[in-house]
Amino acid sequence: MSAPHTDVEQVEAANTAFYEALERGDFEKLASLWLTPADLGVDESYHDPADTGVVSCVHPGWPVLTGRGEVLRSYALIMANTDYIQFFLTDVHVSVTGGTALVNCTENILSGGPAPEGDEELGPLVGQLVVATNVFRRTPQGWKLWSHHASPVLAETDEDEGEETPS
Repeated sequence: MSAPHTDVEQVEAANTAFYEALERGDFEKLASLWLTPADLGVDESYHDPADTGVVSCVHPGWPVLTGRGEVLRSYALIMANTDYIQFFLTDVHVSVTGGTALVNCTENILSGGPAPEGDEELGPLVGQLVVATNVFRRTPQGWKLWSHHASPVLAETDEDEGEETPS
């Protein structure tokens, strides 16, 4: 077993690799960061590899996705429909207990869609604030994602600031 500070550093590196793969649109790298049946010692010849050792993911506003196949399909769709995305992570906290690690963070996301027809520039950039929890499991190949759950942070509007709260 590795030292606690080493575990935290390794989990931080795995978490960073996850967001970097998303930013680059590197689907193969992203897929390699999620748990597989083999990581869990499951014989894939007897189990559907898409559902074994169920991984899960909740994107902001989406229902719960379970199973490796469903989770990876969601990322393929996101990558195919996002021309630009960048994550600035803040409030990152890593906790490791045994073979499980929990990462809580705030994703400050800047993204852009396709340009208007005939324009070669990116579409308008949009900022979004999301809180995320990433759960990792230790495997012989390193720390792998078991679950990702992201929820939007609702921003106050100017109208909210002027309203008085009833007592």
